[in-house]
Amino acid sequence: MGSYMLSQLGVHVVGIPSTIDNDLFGTDITIGCDTAINVTLNAIDHLRTTGSSHNRAFLVETMGRDCGYLAIMAGLAGGAEVISTPEFEVSASEIAQRLRAAFERGKTHAIVVIAEGVKENAAKILTYFDAHKERTGFELRATTLGHVVRGAPPSAFDRLLATRLGVNAVKLLRNGETGVLVGYQKNEVTRTPLADIVGRTKPVDTELVELARILAK
Repeated sequence: MGSYMLSQLGVHVVGIPSTIDNDLFGTDITIGCDTAINVTLNAIDHLRTTGSSHNRAFLVETMGRDCGYLAIMAGLAGGAEVISTPEFEVSASEIAQRLRAAFERGKTHAIVVIAEGVKENAAKILTYFDAHKERTGFELRATTLGHVVRGAPPSAFDRLLATRLGVNAVKLLRNGETGVLVGYQKNEVTRTPLADIVGRTKPVDTELVELARILAK
């Protein structure tokens, strides 16, 4: 972490967590994550309407090279039938099986959400579906959101979070406290030494993955 290296050189540093992946240790939520989730969810909602009217399945590829938090949260909120992330990847064949099961249950549409970092990305999944149309039930279309997820106007939550963390960071610097990360944990602004954060990431909650599987049945 650059901020830690600067602090080791004697520079007065107070870090503020800002990443849409929400994988930074020392905070429950990071600036930008809520906005990115809402952008992805908005796309899911629009595609669901189209899917329902055309009896199709839509695959939404959102950002998340190494962490699938964004895909999991947007997929959960959007009622996705399948969510695939780098930590818990679902193969193209299993995606086809799950969509076939949804089709046989009488669903008129389906949503698949994947993080960009999965090995079987949108292009590979589409190739599989084209070669095994009889196994899926639904015709599949893909939408890759890309960097549009990063460029949206921030949500109210992100604006307020950034304000609170920024104000507290300035207060710490004014009081001579440096070498820490200002985070948000258990609904409170907290601070964690940068030395305790460097080289560490926050894993995705496995309970969220299990919840997504239960709700998709």
